[in-house]
Amino acid sequence: MTIQDVSFIASFPNVNSCPKSDLPEFAFIGRSNVGKSSLINMLTNKKSLAKVSGTPGKTQLINIFDIDHAWMLTDLPGYGYAKLSKEKKQVFDKMISGYLIKRENLVSAFVLIDIRHELQKADASFIDWLGNNKIPFAIIFTKADKVPKTRRLQHVNAIKKQLLQSWEALPLTFISSAESREGRDDILNYIETCINNRRD
Repeated sequence: MTIQDVSFIASFPNVNSCPKSDLPEFAFIGRSNVGKSSLINMLTNKKSLAKVSGTPGKTQLINIFDIDHAWMLTDLPGYGYAKLSKEKKQVFDKMISGYLIKRENLVSAFVLIDIRHELQKADASFIDWLGNNKIPFAIIFTKADKVPKTRRLQHVNAIKKQLLQSWEALPLTFISSAESREGRDDILNYIETCINNRRD
């Protein structure tokens, strides 16, 4: 897939305020500081499309982008950010769950997991929630450049092993790096395949 035209539509506080569209939509979400903005910028070839920040929890609205007038990319707020107040967490949880459950043109969510760390409780809980609500998703392991190539599969397999304690089989997984651009073609080809399958 070649991306040529990317435009920011707008930010929305909840799914009911998001514009209705027939275009297939793909949402990106993960724990705060997982490298989501950097990954989105890498995929779209736009250095500052999604705002990269050293401060976790920067994304606080549903941000939607039009990609070549062919599909939409949604940047969702992160989950599991400990410094948020209880009230703010509830707002975020309602925003995220409402979007994922009610967004009719959502084709797939991408759950981002930092390849460097063990599976976090927030990741496991969120992935189980997606499964329980029958929301299609794939997993992207981010920051692969931070781990030696000889140890990447070891890290990924350890996380998969933990997930398989509550899953019979796992969805498709990708290994990516915003720095080296690893995984870009695989992720975009998957999106293209999903779009084509939707048309058939």
